[in-house]
This record gives sequence, structure tokens and C-alpha cells, in this order.
Amino acid sequence: MDFEFIITIFMIGFVGSYISGMLGIGGSIIKYPMLLYIPPLFGVAAFTAHEVSGISAIQVLFATIGGVWAYRKGGYLNKSLILYMGISILIGSFIGGYGSKFFSEAGINITYGMLAVIAAVMMFVPKKGIDDIPLDQVSFNKGLAAILALIVGVGAGIVGAAGAFLLVPIMLVILKIPTRMTIASSLAITFISSIGATVGKITTGQVDYFPAFIMIVASLIASPLGAMLGKRVNTKVLQVILAILIAGTALKIWVDIL
Repeated sequence: MDFEFIITIFMIGFVGSYISGMLGIGGSIIKYPMLLYIPPLFGVAAFTAHEVSGISAIQVLFATIGGVWAYRKGGYLNKSLILYMGISILIGSFIGGYGSKFFSEAGINITYGMLAVIAAVMMFVPKKGIDDIPLDQVSFNKGLAAILALIVGVGAGIVGAAGAFLLVPIMLVILKIPTRMTIASSLAITFISSIGATVGKITTGQVDYFPAFIMIVASLIASPLGAMLGKRVNTKVLQVILAILIAGTALKIWVDIL
């Protein structure tokens, strides 16, 4: 592998993980299309959808560790929410990650496109008053949270994501969790989810380990930096950035599919 290949993959991992830490997502919503389209554009590699989803799964595992560590203080991590959604999404992501070997290239891309559209629509739903709730008074429907996390896990496991790009709008719109608690807790839930997706991808031989290692190094550097910025940025700005990001990615995927 040449130097240009290493730099390209590292920058994809760095940019995606920085945004991951800032917005409380695993980063696959960004890194999936970046890995799919940027390396061929520079002539350094051409990954299949299975390879991209495998690399993404492992990278997300390490990106979320850095983000959670940065948010460990301040009461942002809701342990009950993390437990209920984490266990459910772990089961779902393993099922999706293992079952993805039965999907075609087009099937994985279409699944990703559908998830991105759902997430984009939800991010544009008004979220009034959720940031007025004191963090120590936050409550949610535990059964609903567990069911939704299981469904997200299956879909996310198929595409090698950890599902945070869907978890975040679900937590904001349906469960009514304040923005900063959503960002911090979703990183922890995403970490748990990525364990299932990673095991599923590895056991079915869908991981290219060298680019995955480069992405891991970039993640461990960039994710805590992004989380530090996320603590200082206005919550409305964070919501808008994530909404635009998800909508743009969904549009790009569907333009290519169609």
C-alpha cells in the first residue's frame, strides 16, 4: 500500500470521527459514502460495499470509545437509557451484521439509503422544549426504547453502521431526550451496537484489516476532539448540522442507486 492510500484513508477516518464525536454518531453515515466514493476518485483503491461496511463497523467501535470518554463527566450519560437501548441494539446489530452476507451489493446500498431517508425526515421534525428538561429529571418509555433499538440494530448491522444516525433522531423526536444527553448516551449505545456489528462482519470475512487499522488510529485521535467541540456548540446548531448531513448523504446514495 502506498503513502497516498494511507493518507486518503486516514483523512476519511479523521473527518468522519471528528464529526462523530461532535454529533454523537458513530460516523458511518459519513464514512460509508466517503469510503465508497473517495478512494476510487483518487485512484488509490476501490472497495466493495461489503468491504466498506466491514471497515466501518470496526472503525465505529473505536470512534465511539473516544467520544464516550470525553463525555464521561457532567451527567450527560443516561445509564438507564444506555442499558435498555444498548442491550437491544447489540442483539439487533449482531443479527444484521451476520445476515448481511446474504445481501447483494445493491441490497446493502438500498438498505443504507432507506435508513438515511428515515433519519433525515425525523431530524426535520420540530423538537420544541426538549432542552429545557433538567438532566436529572429525564424520563422515557423503556419498552418503546428497547423495541426501537432492536429494529435500528438489525438495519444498522447490515450496512456496518452502529445506527447512531437513526438513534439520535429517535431519542430526540420520539423519546424526548435533551440534545446533549442524546449525543453522549447515543455514543455509548453506539459503542455497544458496534460490538455486535463488528463480530458479525469479522465472522463472515467482510473486513479488510489494513484500512480498518488506519481508520482506527484516525478515530482515536479525532473523536475526543470532536466531542470537546460538541460540548461548546449551541444545541440547535448541532441539530441542524446533523439534519443537513444525513439528508445530503441520503440524497447522494439514492442518486447513485437510481
